[in-house]
Order: sequence, then structure tokens, then C-alpha cells
Amino acid sequence: MMTNMKHPFKKTGLLLFLLLFFFLHTVHAAYLLIPMDETQKNHLKAYGIAYWVLKKEVEVDWLLNYRGGSFIFQYAKQLEEECIIRGVSFQVIADVQASSIFQEIANPQVNMEQIKLHKAPKIAVYSPKNKLPWDDAVTLVLSYAEIPYDVIYDEEIITGVLPLYDWLHLHHEDFTGQYGKFWAAYKNYPWYQTDVAVQEETAQKLGFTKVSQMKLSVAKKIRDFVAGGGYLFSMCSAPDSYDVALAADGVDICDVMFDGDPMDPNAQSKLNFGNCFAFENFTISTNPYEYEISSIDVTETRPKNITRENDFFTLFEFSAKWDQVPSMLCQDHETLIHGFMGQTTAFNKKYIKSNVIILGETKSLNEARYIHGDFGKGTWTFLGGHDPEDYQHLVGDPPTDLNLHPNSPGYRLILNNVLFPAAKKEKRKT
Repeated sequence: MMTNMKHPFKKTGLLLFLLLFFFLHTVHAAYLLIPMDETQKNHLKAYGIAYWVLKKEVEVDWLLNYRGGSFIFQYAKQLEEECIIRGVSFQVIADVQASSIFQEIANPQVNMEQIKLHKAPKIAVYSPKNKLPWDDAVTLVLSYAEIPYDVIYDEEIITGVLPLYDWLHLHHEDFTGQYGKFWAAYKNYPWYQTDVAVQEETAQKLGFTKVSQMKLSVAKKIRDFVAGGGYLFSMCSAPDSYDVALAADGVDICDVMFDGDPMDPNAQSKLNFGNCFAFENFTISTNPYEYEISSIDVTETRPKNITRENDFFTLFEFSAKWDQVPSMLCQDHETLIHGFMGQTTAFNKKYIKSNVIILGETKSLNEARYIHGDFGKGTWTFLGGHDPEDYQHLVGDPPTDLNLHPNSPGYRLILNNVLFPAAKKEKRKT
């Protein structure tokens, strides 16, 4: 009797166990969370995962100020396996856990926000086709994070390819036509002579009599790209040389060794600062022996006691619910960032326009390191310095090995800008 009575209970118990197992497994596998705080093994590749998921047409939520700016999306086995392959830390969480996180973020009393990323942006990097003896931090980190990009240069921009892209990066470039002011130190070096020859040949091919005229035309095409809704990101010498070129529209600021004739002796007084994105009232450098484009940069004027050990800048904390754009651009697991030099190391704050948003600064030195603004329907972001993990990158130095810096806070700023166009941009509220 007792044996016969137990049998149906065994079946019922087994059925309940199986139902409970499948229920818990389904619930457990509802979301995949990529934390971006100190627990993340590889912050840089985590951005690559977010981009890859968007390419799979899966929506990603960027959780601003939640565990360092984490990412979350619907669970799928393929997405979990990709995180494992790339060495990115993740957590598979239940529906109820995700709901709890979303509720925490939605609380009006906390400085967090949930931003939906919809589509992977198409990325272009403005870079010369001939090899030069330095590297571009953005192409290094895009390659490391496995985010695809196209390399375009003057000819492609002049012929009208920019509308095909969402995001454009400019790095160690001189839009004034002075070849980076490398003449004094490197005029006899083969790489410099090749660069001059290639740029002059391209200018002539495109119908320009001078390289400076070609570069100005490129700068205007980029301005139109931003005005039409494009996203521009620039580092090192590109930010100030870009604005200087726009200010000098119609004015010859190049000396004879750069374009074959003397510069306009009244060039400074003819600058139009209204053309500039970020800067005004600066003074251009007219000395061909000076490795500097304008007074915007602070490399040569900052105190001599600033060294690798004490060079830092601080990221501002913005309201994630009200200032979503600058909040996205400042997501990081650290707010005190090690400084790094470049031809343009940082921007003298007295030359920055009043409508520009300062994202990061060294307040004691009156330096802005990281700035942002709107232009037309688009935006621009400028970051001083050449390479976040190479304090003083010199001509000819080897490229940075990002396998040694998978958690770089400085490189995270670059990747914030890469993902930023995937979000529906909200205008800054006032």
C-alpha cells in the first residue's frame, strides 16, 4: 500500500522540478549586463561588444552613472559567447533583477539615466594614406575594441563622401597648410618631404594652387557635415588647427617655406573668430621655427614643474537626467584622469567661447582638456593630447600596446564618443 501511494508523488515531484528548472532558467537568462566599474576586466573591449550587439540589430541600454556607465541588453547565447571570446566581464541576470536596476535608475533622487542605443554608427577616420612616424590613438583603440571604421582623407572629403558617415575623427593634423609646423626640425627627413610632395600633388589634382586652400576646403566640408547632423571628434593638433583654419578663411597665414610666398603681414587682425567652433581671440604663431600653431595650446606655457607624475585633469559630473549628452561623454570608472601631452596638450580656457561645455579641466592651471559643443544639427568634441597611455609620444615612438591598458580611463573617453551617435541625442536642457 505505501509503495503504491508514493509512486504518483514521485511523478508529480519530478514534473514540478522540471517546470521549476525551465522557469528559473528562462528567467535567469533574461538580460546580459556588462558592468563598467572596477569589476570589468576589459573596459575597452566592452565598448566593442556594445557596438557588435547594435550591429546585430539588438537594442542596447547605456546605464549612465550606474556602475561606471554599464551596458545592458536582452540575453542571447551568442551574445554571451562573444563576451567570453573577447574577455569582457558580464553578468546574466533575471528579468526581476533588471527591473530592479531600471527602477533604481529611474528614481528622480539619483544621478542616473537609462539611454537607449539604437543603431551602430558608421565611422570614418580622417588620416593620410602615406605612412607618418606617429600613431593615432583612435585607430588604435577602434582596432583593439574591434569596431570597424573607414579611413578617408582630403580627396574623399572633397569629392563628397562625408554624408555616408555618422561620426568623423580628426587626429594629429594641421588644417592650416603648414604641415604641422615640422619644417624647422624635420625638413630634411624623407617622411616630411614625402608628406609635402603627396599633399601638393593631391591639391593640384583637386584644382587647388596651395595645400592651405585644399585644407580650408576640407575644413568647410567638415563644418557642413557637422551642421547637417554629423558627429565630430578631434584630438591633438586637429582641434586648434581646425578652428585656426576656419578663422583664417581668405587670409594667407602660411610663410614662404610652406606655400611659396610670404604670409599676410596683417593676418592676425583679419582673423574671423565667428567662424570657429570652440575658440576666439587667440593669437596665431607666425614663427616658422616655433612648433606651435596658436596661443590656444598650453604645451609651452604651462609650469615647468608639471610632470607625468602630477599631471591630471578632472571630469565634470553632469546631471544624467538633464544633461544627457555631456554625461554620456564623461562615463568612466575614474573621474581623475592622468594627463597626456601632444602637439596640442590642452586648451587655454581664456580662448574658449562662452557657449562651449567644458567636460574635463585642470582647474589650477586654467586648462580645459576635454570640451564639447553643438553646431547646427550636429556636435563636436575636442580632446587635448595625443595618446592617453603614452605621456609624451615623440615622433618615431612605437605604437601603444593596448593589451597592456585594457582598463584605460583616458581611452574610455574616446570610446564614449564612438558610441554617442548611437543614442537619440537630447539637447541640453536649461
